[in-house]
Amino acid sequence: MTTKPVRAQIESFPVLGHFTIARGSRTEAKVVRVEVERDGIIGTGECVPYARYGETAEDTLATIMAQAPAVGGGMSRAELQEALPPGAARNALDCAFWAIEARAAGVDVGALAGLHWPRTMTTAFTISLDTPEAMAAAAANAAHMPLLKLKLGAAGDSERLAVIRAAVPQARLIVDANEGWSDSDLPRLLQACAHAGVELVEQPLPAGNDELLERIEHLVPICADESVHALAGLDALPGRYDAINVKLDKTGGLTEALAVVQRAQGLGLSVMVGCMLSTSLSMLPATLLAPFARWVDLDGPLLLARDRAGGLTYGNGTIDRSKATLWGR
Repeated sequence: MTTKPVRAQIESFPVLGHFTIARGSRTEAKVVRVEVERDGIIGTGECVPYARYGETAEDTLATIMAQAPAVGGGMSRAELQEALPPGAARNALDCAFWAIEARAAGVDVGALAGLHWPRTMTTAFTISLDTPEAMAAAAANAAHMPLLKLKLGAAGDSERLAVIRAAVPQARLIVDANEGWSDSDLPRLLQACAHAGVELVEQPLPAGNDELLERIEHLVPICADESVHALAGLDALPGRYDAINVKLDKTGGLTEALAVVQRAQGLGLSVMVGCMLSTSLSMLPATLLAPFARWVDLDGPLLLARDRAGGLTYGNGTIDRSKATLWGR
C-alpha cells in the first residue's frame, strides 16, 4: 500500500465563553490540520483560513491537497515558497516541512533554524470586545496576567479604556482596534490610549486607508496587522507604523516569518508575534519568533474550550513549551 504524502482535514474547536472583535463574534475556531510524510517521518502543521483575507477552510484544504503530487515528488521547503503565495495553506505545509527536516536531522526546530528557542515566554491575554463594564470585569478577573490585549473598535472605546484602567491599575495594556476606528476619531482615541497608559495600538484604521498615520503624532506606538502580511509591502511601513504584528498564517509559514522579523528590525520596526484563534499546533512554530519580539500574543489556546493533547502549558500569562510534543522535536 502506498502511503499518501499529504493528509489534511478541517477541524473545529469550540470557543471558551465568547470571542468578539470589531468585525463580529465567533463560537468556534475552524482550522486545517496537515500531516506530511516523507521517508517514514511525519511532520504536522495547522493553519487558520481567515475570511478577512478571502480564505475559506474548504478552499484552503483543496489548495493544500493540490500540492500532494509535488510533495510526494520531493518538493523542498524552498520550492514550496514559490509554489504557493503567503497565506494559510502554505503555512500549514511549511510548518510540517520544518518538523520533518528537524526530525530527519535529529535536532529540534530551533537548532535547525540556528535560533535560541526559549522554553518560556510571557504572552498577552485577550479581553474580547464588550460593554465597558463587562470588559472591566473580565480584565479584573485576568489581573494576574502580566499583559492584557483589549479588543476595541466600536463606539464607546474611550469609556472602555477609562473603566478598564480603573479596574486594573497595574496591568500592562495593549489595544487592537481591528481596523475599527475612523480618521476623525483617531486623534481623540490615541489620546485616550496614552492617558490610560496603553503601550501599543494595533491596526487602528482600515488597511488601505491608513495614510493619516503618516501625518499625526503617534502618542502611542502603532502596529500594523492587516496592513501588511509578508515581505511584500514591508518596506512601506516606516513613517506610518512603529511595529508589525507577524502571524504565520499571514506570512505563509515560519520560513517567510523569519525573513519578515529580520527585515522589520532592519527597518527599525518593533515586532509583535501574533496568532489567529487556534490550538497549540499553531502556537508552537510561532514561539520560535519570540526572541525577536517586544510583544508576544500567542494566547489562542486559552480562548478555546479545549486544546490538543501534547500542547503548550499556560500559567499566569506564561507559556511553557518544555513538555509540548505536538511539533518541533
